Amino acid sequence: MARIDTLELPVIGLDALDGSLGTHHEVLGHLARQHPVARVEGLGYLVLARRAVDATLRARETSMPALALLELQGVTDGPVHHYLQGNLLSLSGEVHRERRRRVSQALGPARAAQLRPTMRHHLEELLGAVHTDEVEFVAAVARPYPARMIAEIVGAPLEDAERLGEWAYWIQAALDPMQLAAHLDRIHEAAAGFDTYVHQELFTLDPATATGLLADLLPEVADGALEEADAAALISSVLVGGVDTTQAQLAHAARLLAEHPAQWELLVREPARIPAAIAEVLRFEPITPFTARLTTAELDLDGITVPEGTLLIACTATANRDADTYTDPEAFDITADRGNAADLTFGAGAHFCIGHALARAELEEALTVLTERFERIELAGDPVFDTPSGVYGLLELPLRLQRHP
Repeated sequence: MARIDTLELPVIGLDALDGSLGTHHEVLGHLARQHPVARVEGLGYLVLARRAVDATLRARETSMPALALLELQGVTDGPVHHYLQGNLLSLSGEVHRERRRRVSQALGPARAAQLRPTMRHHLEELLGAVHTDEVEFVAAVARPYPARMIAEIVGAPLEDAERLGEWAYWIQAALDPMQLAAHLDRIHEAAAGFDTYVHQELFTLDPATATGLLADLLPEVADGALEEADAAALISSVLVGGVDTTQAQLAHAARLLAEHPAQWELLVREPARIPAAIAEVLRFEPITPFTARLTTAELDLDGITVPEGTLLIACTATANRDADTYTDPEAFDITADRGNAADLTFGAGAHFCIGHALARAELEEALTVLTERFERIELAGDPVFDTPSGVYGLLELPLRLQRHP
């Protein structure tokens, strides 16, 4: 097998990973049709082909290098470095598995099912506050809704949801090299603010009356079974993993359906199609287009030898639109038969998204409430896209909403 560092590969700069208005799909889709892998200048390799992306995400010979990438960009101390040290994204092996087990029940399918009435309550309250036909959907619904749900899941006061959402956005930005370069001070401020909040406000709650994840963690902290720093890291992992990502995916769902009015009208008539619609949104527009892995041993990557210590960036944006896997993959179609091939939006392997069931439930409930209220949705202006080099969301989504007669 050929070693990856001996292959003649196309070389792209980091700027190719930053597109607006979805242009990264055009750039990378064209590249993926010609090469399974590309070299990222001064960094590592971009894995484009679906089989290779899947193999990268599942490989036991890799780790998730969140902390290493931060340090590579010169951030070796400070609040955000401290935050990432204990985050699930920076852990591997038995420590990672043990920490995941502590929060898996709070985020699993059973808990997601129990929370559906709560999801609906928050959605109806947020939409009930919309009194005009035009709305900026991100500010009105997509941003506050998952922040409220994470407050419920953690057991934080609901009135803190807005600042939890703000902290989540900026802490998550530490994983985006372009955001990190432009907004390091703001990211440090968010990490420090959230750390103070957890220790001074959440950990001072009475364990006997705590709810959500705090009801599980605080008694363990009190009896010495869990270090307070480790409990704080778990709560921060849940916060950052469960707010910004769901916000971004919901905004894209609304955008895509506004751009495809016939599919929205079909959902209104046939709400049983909503889970399939969410699956198509997840496939078509993954909000984490790039996921990094660092090889911890020599790896066979679908016939290519990758040496230990190599940075691989798995591109779910191209893997989810693979022509050998899906029929007409460049089309957004909630009625299409996509077969048994799962999308890779939630990842794969040891770091498969622990909150995937919760995210699907939140998205399904959001479309359910929206289709019940609105006969038609359409764009009322141009969406404002965030960078795809981190969590690929929308900063603004102006919508025009037509209520049912």
